[in-house]
Amino acid sequence: MKTKAFIFDLDGVIVDTAKYHFLAWQKLANTLGINFTHDDNEQLKGVSRVRSLEIILGLGNVEATDEQKEEWLTQKNEDYLGYINTMDDSEILPGVMKVLNFLKANNQPIILGSASKNARPILEKVNILHLFDDIVDGNDVSNAKPDPEVFLVGAKKANQTYENSIVFEDSVAGIQAANSAGMMSIGIGEASVLHEADIVFNDFNQISEEFLTELINK
Repeated sequence: MKTKAFIFDLDGVIVDTAKYHFLAWQKLANTLGINFTHDDNEQLKGVSRVRSLEIILGLGNVEATDEQKEEWLTQKNEDYLGYINTMDDSEILPGVMKVLNFLKANNQPIILGSASKNARPILEKVNILHLFDDIVDGNDVSNAKPDPEVFLVGAKKANQTYENSIVFEDSVAGIQAANSAGMMSIGIGEASVLHEADIVFNDFNQISEEFLTELINK
């Protein structure tokens, strides 16, 4: 059997930590007198923490020094870590384990490609760190999606060409990053939102072993 690099985003793909990001950002926004809604939160999908803060400050027309921004980013991360500290394997999204276990059983390189700087502790909390052959996260790259850097690094760690790399993403920015890298993009979520992906599934339960076998041998 051939091998491909299977690269997974974390938030919204493996686990739903997006809800904890939202709560932490909303708490920060409230302290700054900014009304931050679920609709506003859609703008933060797939972008860096720094850019996320800039978006929130823009919503409230709040200007700040670099020192203030750094202080707020630290506070947001502390609140977020407090939320994820309670996570366990019950928070793994539907169908994910079936796909990961199939790929592992067939000796396919499994890589995490995430903007999160907390990727490792999250994977440890939900007890699946051992399934990943390598981790590329916010500590390893300087450019946020839709820049493809995180996926390019992931493919290299898996010793695979970009053409032999397959990315699973739930954000528009992530799909754009995979496409610009010349990789196959598989959207997890709504087709109307992720229409730039090569193929879209509502969740991993829709992905069959036959489909994965075809991907590997393609």
